[in-house]
Amino acid sequence: MTKLKPQDVIIAVVLLSIVLIIILPVPTALMDVLLVVNIAVSLLVLLMTVYITEPLQFASFPTMLLILTLFRLSLNISTTSLILGNNGDAGRVIRTFAQFVIGDNLVVGVITFFIIVIVQFVVITKGAERVAEVAARFTLDAMPGKQMAIDADLNSGLIDEQGAKERRAKIQREADFYGAMDGSSKFVKGDAVVGILITLVNIVGGLIIGLVGDSGMTTAEVIDTYLIAAVGDGLCSQIPALMVSTAMGIIVTRATSDNNLGRDLAKQFGSQPYIFIILACMLLGFAIIPGMPTLPILFLAAGLGALAYFLLQAQKKKEEQTEPEAVDVHEAAAQEMRKPEKATSLLQVDLISMELGYGLLPLVDASQGGDLLERVVMIRRQCVMDLGIIVPVIRLRDNIQLGTSEYVIKIKGVEVSRGKVMLDHFLALSTGEVLGKVEGIETVEPTFGLPALWVTEANREKAELLGYTTIDLPSVIATHMTDVIKRHSAELLTRQQVQVLVDNLKGQQPALVEEVVPKLFSLGELQKVLAALLRENISVRDLGTILEALADYGPITRDTETLVEFVRQALGRAISKRFIPDDKGHVITVDATVEQLLLERVRKSETGSYLALNQKEMQGIFLSLRNATEKVTGMGLTPIVVTSPAVRRYFKKLTEQIAPDFVVLSYSEIGQDTEIISEGMVTL
Repeated sequence: MTKLKPQDVIIAVVLLSIVLIIILPVPTALMDVLLVVNIAVSLLVLLMTVYITEPLQFASFPTMLLILTLFRLSLNISTTSLILGNNGDAGRVIRTFAQFVIGDNLVVGVITFFIIVIVQFVVITKGAERVAEVAARFTLDAMPGKQMAIDADLNSGLIDEQGAKERRAKIQREADFYGAMDGSSKFVKGDAVVGILITLVNIVGGLIIGLVGDSGMTTAEVIDTYLIAAVGDGLCSQIPALMVSTAMGIIVTRATSDNNLGRDLAKQFGSQPYIFIILACMLLGFAIIPGMPTLPILFLAAGLGALAYFLLQAQKKKEEQTEPEAVDVHEAAAQEMRKPEKATSLLQVDLISMELGYGLLPLVDASQGGDLLERVVMIRRQCVMDLGIIVPVIRLRDNIQLGTSEYVIKIKGVEVSRGKVMLDHFLALSTGEVLGKVEGIETVEPTFGLPALWVTEANREKAELLGYTTIDLPSVIATHMTDVIKRHSAELLTRQQVQVLVDNLKGQQPALVEEVVPKLFSLGELQKVLAALLRENISVRDLGTILEALADYGPITRDTETLVEFVRQALGRAISKRFIPDDKGHVITVDATVEQLLLERVRKSETGSYLALNQKEMQGIFLSLRNATEKVTGMGLTPIVVTSPAVRRYFKKLTEQIAPDFVVLSYSEIGQDTEIISEGMVTL
């Protein structure tokens, strides 16, 4: 249970007191104190908005606005009770305000009061309400773009995950703030309307009570007493409301800056001294107009001229100091170069990165229409859904050593794949039903090695009509990157990422996680199991089922390969759907004699198990497998081998020598609703 702090109690007491002010009668002496507090707090809010550098530094302003509005309304209700029930006497503060504004002429004072009310309602409140509404709308509309900019900075390495998280949180707070300001501005508008109505009620009600009731006052005294009280009460309400409305207008129009409003104005006006010279000359022109007060205008023009002179001198002095400072900066840079370099800064290796040739940089630049950074963000999200792992930040860099249109993909700083594209062209792939030829440059698709053509924009539509599938450059590179990530996902899965996955599951299934990690298996052991699954393109997104299987079989065996087979059986339905999505599998089976031979030739070692087959046996199995594979491939299908559970991992090791991506499943991994059709058999 969270312990209450003093500030928590204070805010509750304040809200309760506001409600009590509405219900209970308030003495005039206490009312004077409350009115002064209202003015002081409103002035405090106004000053706060002037000295903050960004709106979120006063994020509690919308709530503060509602509390102050409620406080003013409660005071209005109480002062109305005092005015109408105490012969117009509502305290010294109200009387003093009224006498100060009205002075010797009651009519002029009343007109002045209503002008203040009109300015408050029509100009300040309505304008601030409109600005708050527009700011909220534009903030919400800009959120997707800001999120994309954060993802782009994250992918390019300008910020880390923590920085991206903080910036996303700030964007969310900005949206919440401006949305709340849009709503709370309606309360301010309503407060202004109610203030006018209460003033009219005080005037009319006071005149009725004074003239009809037994007040003992003459008509003139009644008018003077109640009119002064009503105007004073209105001023005590409208002046704080005016300050709060002005504060609301300032905070919603305030752009984020490193300085407060006063310093920003001084800096921005001070950087343009010539505008003061122009203004001084214009005032001198006004001075020669007959009837104008010449002397005050000349004094003002002289003051502006002097200000412009001092600003120009300060600007000139700053420019003179710039050159020596530039020399100092270069000297400092040279000294920095001569300092011993921190070797640790050179040790960091990115898990995955992509280097681009100079000609491909426009694909990354959003200002030139490039959307490769957005594609990279989508790749990471797709891998989370498809593989169940959090792909680390993909660093994008330029490399002048590469060809203009070349790119390289690196894993842990080592090149694993590269490609070459043609700028201002599209990659045209044959769908197998091409109706004719199209003009283009023959090439090989970088991801799967398929024959393709580079076609221009002018020939793109013709290629599509002839049966080709055309792909733009960002899609070609993004597809290549996705394939590389899937192939090397086991290498990209670090212990730290496993910890993140486990922590995420712990929030949903804490009992399961506590039983398995670290009681039964360490992070390293769990990482080996997950990596083995990823190596065969099995998603580890269902981490709960994986840990359930490890919890069941962990006490029986500690062999990683055996545990992986148990986990695969637990994930059978998902594996079956992944490789046989239509529940009808055309597969290659393994003859029982081959399976028996493989089991007999299994040898154990300290590093794991292996098959001890002679050259003749291996050639026989490979030849039979190749023939069966060619038959299935000729049917337009992806070859899948199905074996018994005991043999699956050994047969997979055997096929890795000739086809690392070959899919080998066991019968226990095939779904019950899946129909198996044997299109071939592996024999000796």
